[in-house]
Amino acid sequence: MTAIDLSSFAGLTAMVLLTVNILLGLLVSVNYNPRRQWPHRKIPLFKIHNWNAYLAIVVVCLHPLILLFSTSKLAQFGIFDLLWPLHSPGQRLYNCLGAATFYGFALVVVTSYFRPRLGYRTWKKLHYVAYFAAAIMYVHGTLIDQNLKNGPPDLLDGEKVLVEGCFVAVAAASVWRWRYGSEKKRYQAALKRATDALRIAAD
Repeated sequence: MTAIDLSSFAGLTAMVLLTVNILLGLLVSVNYNPRRQWPHRKIPLFKIHNWNAYLAIVVVCLHPLILLFSTSKLAQFGIFDLLWPLHSPGQRLYNCLGAATFYGFALVVVTSYFRPRLGYRTWKKLHYVAYFAAAIMYVHGTLIDQNLKNGPPDLLDGEKVLVEGCFVAVAAASVWRWRYGSEKKRYQAALKRATDALRIAAD
């Protein structure tokens, strides 16, 4: 297995971890209670969400760093090519998308660590960068040639199908979160109206 293969595997692993983290984040955002709802078990979603994010960002860092040890003429990357890949060897646009993904998720993870100092509103606005970074990540993973040979993407390749599947999962979960949040708000509004009506009647 070459350094390019290892880097590709690390990239896919990071993508799966980040996808799982986004799904967990969507559950946390609606205060999903796994003890009252499925799977009816006490699961610390918020803690898992946080620790999975730290693990994911480590694997994200490994994804490009492994390329420094590549002996292939197609992947002669220097450290500057990884940090600012405007002049990286081949597929520069997709490499830039990968770097933008890293910086986006790194911002989210770092600011989450300083959440108490930033305040909830500021932190929440910064946290939305995760969705932007995820969109770039899926484009990067879909279009780049994992063998770094500048070949066209094979959308039916197993690795590409995994990327596409992760994208579909996040898109479906985002729709669910919107509908779940809307229904919850309507329920809370109806409950408030009923409570107010009972209070007025009692007075």
